[in-house]
Amino acid sequence: MAQNSNRFWGDVWSVSVNDARRAWSGLRHGGPTAAKLWIVALCIGIAGGLIAVGFRVGIESLQSFLYQTDHIQTLHRSAASLSWFWVILIPIVGGLIVGLVLDRFTPDGRVRAVADVIQGAALNDGRVERKEGLASAVASFVTLAMGGSSGREGPVVHLAAVMSTTAAKWLNADGITGRDLLGCAVAAGVSASFNVPIAGALFALEVVLRHFAVRAFAPIVVASVAGTVVSRIILGDVTEYTLPTTTALEFYIELPAFLLLGLLSGIVGFALIRSIFFAEAVGSELQRKLGFPRYLRPAIAGALLGVIALKFPHIIGVGYGITADALAGQLIFWQAVTFTVVKVIAVAVTFGGRMGGGIFSPSLVVGALSGLAFGLVATALFPDMSGSATLYALAGMGAVAAAVLGAPISTAVIVFEFTGDWQTGLAVLVAVAASTALTSRLVSRSFFLTQLNRRGVAIAAGPQAYLLSTFAIATVMRSNDHPRAANIDACQELVQQGVYVDIDATLDTAMPLFETAGQSFVPVVKMQKDAQPDVQGALFHVDALRAFNRALSAVTAEEHA
Repeated sequence: MAQNSNRFWGDVWSVSVNDARRAWSGLRHGGPTAAKLWIVALCIGIAGGLIAVGFRVGIESLQSFLYQTDHIQTLHRSAASLSWFWVILIPIVGGLIVGLVLDRFTPDGRVRAVADVIQGAALNDGRVERKEGLASAVASFVTLAMGGSSGREGPVVHLAAVMSTTAAKWLNADGITGRDLLGCAVAAGVSASFNVPIAGALFALEVVLRHFAVRAFAPIVVASVAGTVVSRIILGDVTEYTLPTTTALEFYIELPAFLLLGLLSGIVGFALIRSIFFAEAVGSELQRKLGFPRYLRPAIAGALLGVIALKFPHIIGVGYGITADALAGQLIFWQAVTFTVVKVIAVAVTFGGRMGGGIFSPSLVVGALSGLAFGLVATALFPDMSGSATLYALAGMGAVAAAVLGAPISTAVIVFEFTGDWQTGLAVLVAVAASTALTSRLVSRSFFLTQLNRRGVAIAAGPQAYLLSTFAIATVMRSNDHPRAANIDACQELVQQGVYVDIDATLDTAMPLFETAGQSFVPVVKMQKDAQPDVQGALFHVDALRAFNRALSAVTAEEHA
């Protein structure tokens, strides 16, 4: 009897192992089905939550050690009591570490963040750079822990995207599934960072995937909830910021004031974006003129931040303390205005110096401060028709963040999840709508899309603008031995006229030639040193249009799946 029982359990074990192996092989080589995708999304959500929590705890632990503080919200007070030499030295050393890491592990010395995740979703089947992404995570960790003035959510999003890229590679995922996995990772990272599962899912859909397809919605929600659960288990069920106890609107007639706040927030958001790009341009020009190595650029920025921190220590790190003070109404008008300007300068120096971190938290800080300043004026002018000035700080926080991120829906939902009050949500929604409408007309939709546009990646205009860049000419052209190849003599004649494209180029380079040359095809050449270009074949206009049409149809089908 015992022998039969052992044989039975042995057979059960053998069958289970074989089934598991077949399932894993099918998942690896065939890609996940819808049901399996939910399981993978759950795993990615848990991993994304652990990444967000680990990144946060690590930064706060190192900050607490370096700046001798017991609580992260009192960091600026602890820094103010330190020796001036220490306050300046910490960001310089941090900047040097950042510069050396980025110089060694990235080709351009640039930190990867949310803009690169958006580019990966649009142009690279949901994949991001892995080695550069890990180096960027280290750089951002050091920046935030050692005096930089930026946010941690951007690095968390990209680090989670690195994890989803690895998973997509293991699973041999196609482009649609790869993008869904990327959205899952982003949602988990954001939701775990802020304890906002609804807004985390919406952020992934609205900002990264840039569509709300039903197919992507379910797994992204699963991952977002999983990330939040992980955060709550480890850190507790607490929101990121301490909110005021009284935020209700006094009268609905007060809503026009929030419309004005939204317009002001749009201008503030635009100023924050433009100051960052201005600082980057100045930093690059100084580096070119003075000729110092690129790994010293973050250290120089760290020195500037250290000097600023001597007078305004609240610029250090994410800025939880000063945001909490603004939301609690513990600042007077001129303090709020001054701190807003100084924070914008500090963020611009951090980004211009090619240090790490993201823009999410800085936009919340600047929004809370500028919103409080507006609220103090509004409630002083119309005391009988106004609620609390802290409500304006809360609305300003959402409005500036929405304007900078280009995420009005998810940002408004974040504030609602913070408060749980629909009446407050009305005020925030009005301010967010106005700020986003204004800023999106002053920049290319958002900070992230403007970043990409400055790099020549025109994602803001939609798939019709960037899809051509995803096709290599070599994959669409007709070679010389093709049954319907172009006449070689005609190709040579066009080459002599300077009408040709390089075989290593993409369709976005070739398409304008069809308009200017008025030809049905253009020669495709391989460039050679000290010799005539070697004709490899020809790119026909009809073939290019056919490829573009198929890609555009696939994007439309995915967005409506």
